[in-house]
Amino acid sequence: MGPIELMHERPWATVWRVPVAEGSAWFKQCRAVQAFEPRLTAHLFRRWPDRVVEVLDYDEGRQWLLLSDAGMPVGVFGNPPEAWLAALPAYAELQRGEAVHTLDHLVHGVPDLRVETLAEHFEELVRRDLPLGEEEIGRLRGFASRFGELCQELGTAGIADTIQHDDLHHENLYRRDGRLRVLDWGDSSISHPFACHGATFRFLEQITDRPPDSPWVARQLHAYLEPWGDGLADTFVLALRVGTFAHCFAWARQRDYLPEEARSRFDVHFSIVLRRALAQAHFG
Repeated sequence: MGPIELMHERPWATVWRVPVAEGSAWFKQCRAVQAFEPRLTAHLFRRWPDRVVEVLDYDEGRQWLLLSDAGMPVGVFGNPPEAWLAALPAYAELQRGEAVHTLDHLVHGVPDLRVETLAEHFEELVRRDLPLGEEEIGRLRGFASRFGELCQELGTAGIADTIQHDDLHHENLYRRDGRLRVLDWGDSSISHPFACHGATFRFLEQITDRPPDSPWVARQLHAYLEPWGDGLADTFVLALRVGTFAHCFAWARQRDYLPEEARSRFDVHFSIVLRRALAQAHFG
């Protein structure tokens, strides 16, 4: 219905708004680091149309994705915890259902962060030139053996690796016509399903000013775990701890695709992610 409008351009993707008779559609051109996103999003929508934004079309070869309008992010409404009480169990059901498609996702480029691979990823991480001080890097390297033990413990918990969003927060959960849908699967990986919730709960605490021991946080945790079964609270805590490092591995992968001139700015945020993970080493 008119010229398309550039909304944002990032090293990993560019997004345009496309005016249509019903309002707006959204065209996303992914870069190589997120080349898997169009196909992944389309297949998730095909199987889960009530909880993934509608895919109008996609081109896997050209890394193009055309989406209908998903409404507004719940962050616009103050990140209400009530929204997550509805969204988290629906997301858990999607993860459980997608476990049978894990190998298909891996074949089509979704990053492999399965629990069995994480210790190797850790070794690769500490060999990098990281934006940390020497003492911090030493502590990180000293945690390698313990991290391997934590991964082995998590691997015996009986929860299958599956798709995990890895950026599930108030800006990627959208509401339209009373329906909540998850958007922006470009940071996804195949990993332990519980591993991605660091961002979810961290932003809930920060934006709604609720402490970790808030009844709301407990209710949201219960809502997410309910589709998985009983007795998994300790596994969830362990997965969050391991997942904090898996998040670092994902950031390191993204850094590899950046042009040199963009890396210093990226490293400002990367160092925060790394230090958040390094804090987990203090718990023994």
